[in-house]
Amino acid sequence: MSIDSDRYRIEPGKKLDLSTHDPADRAGFSGDKDEGKARLAELNARLGDLQESLYAEGKHSVLVVLQAMDAGGKDGTIRSVFEGVNPQGVVVHSFKAPTELERSHDFLWRIHAQTSRRGHIAIFNRSHYEDVLVARVRELVPKTVWRQRFGHIVAFEKLLHDEGTTIVKLFLNIGKEEQKQRLQERIDDPHKRWKWNDGDIEERKLWDEYMRAYEDAIAKTSTRAAPWYVVPADRNWYRNLVVSHILVQLLEQLDIQIPESPPGLELPKIE
Repeated sequence: MSIDSDRYRIEPGKKLDLSTHDPADRAGFSGDKDEGKARLAELNARLGDLQESLYAEGKHSVLVVLQAMDAGGKDGTIRSVFEGVNPQGVVVHSFKAPTELERSHDFLWRIHAQTSRRGHIAIFNRSHYEDVLVARVRELVPKTVWRQRFGHIVAFEKLLHDEGTTIVKLFLNIGKEEQKQRLQERIDDPHKRWKWNDGDIEERKLWDEYMRAYEDAIAKTSTRAAPWYVVPADRNWYRNLVVSHILVQLLEQLDIQIPESPPGLELPKIE
């Protein structure tokens, strides 16, 4: 059973209304949860093989951008989708509030330094998009500034693409009620309480403002070089299945070739 991931891709130049994207949707897969988990295991194994080939070839690089509302499942997605992948070729970067040094540079300065090198996969757990999301909603910069940043981001991602980086951007789309339940679990479950942040309540009050900010950011920066996918994230197993399928599909399209042995190489026999 295959996943119809194209249904979640945001076509360039089209307006986006997130209210029409069901966070509990699972129509892209005809099987049930057990079949989905079995399929995910297959995709994980395939992703591991592709990542190893990517590393061996050393020609391409991959950048995975993960964005979501609080409790949207970014950490869980990374754990589940990249299970079994060699950590030597994968690095995760989590971008918090910028430091004083980072604020003294342009907003992409700290981002560019963490992009993936050839043969590697870089995962951004939050990213440069915080500068057109939080910065907008919290009014950290004027409107004239964050609006200009859409163009800067598109140009930056086009540069990475032209230099050999395959970019995939994933918005993990959870519903407001689902977020409420997940945040409550962080309070009720002692094993999850470490995740709790008092600021989550204040951010939740700005849900509608964040939805509008995401709609603009995704619509204005989804390009053929760096597409956005709005992934239904209320069901963890389905979210992981969609993300894994998208990544495997993109890596397979790279037509990665493992380097051949040098001509005339004589391999020793191990006694």
